[in-house]
Amino acid sequence: MANVMDLYQQVTRLPAGKRIFSELFSRKAPYFATVRPRFVELRPNYAELRIGKRRGVQNHLGTVHVIAICNGLEAAMGSLAEASVPAHKRWIPKGMDVRYTAKATTDITCIAETDPDAWNGDDPDLPVRVRAVREDGVVVVEGVIRLWVTEKPARAD
Repeated sequence: MANVMDLYQQVTRLPAGKRIFSELFSRKAPYFATVRPRFVELRPNYAELRIGKRRGVQNHLGTVHVIAICNGLEAAMGSLAEASVPAHKRWIPKGMDVRYTAKATTDITCIAETDPDAWNGDDPDLPVRVRAVREDGVVVVEGVIRLWVTEKPARAD
């Protein structure tokens, strides 16, 4: 998704802009649409979105299913990565390590964060910290999504 920050900044100026951006983002990566993410904030090295507690994402206990939460965390990470990656580099997720720490009994806020300096180092392994939080502030999932960040290949013109 080229220029995700430009799109976010342009669209969020409109009435209902965050909703519009959320829908556009989900169209680019259709699997994310399954959790209906609603972006709260996006900037380099930080992304925050919400997943509503609704029947389509609940498990047999009536809580938000952890895999739906992981989908939301990956959407947050993906938008963060697109907003943060230097123009001469590319990224791909290579793994997720998460812990389930509490029941997800409400709408969930998914947050992804990383350190700005991590994008400029020589180590291609870049950790993105992720957490999912209930409305009462309790963290229900926390962990790291690891990215593989490399130089873009030289273009043959």
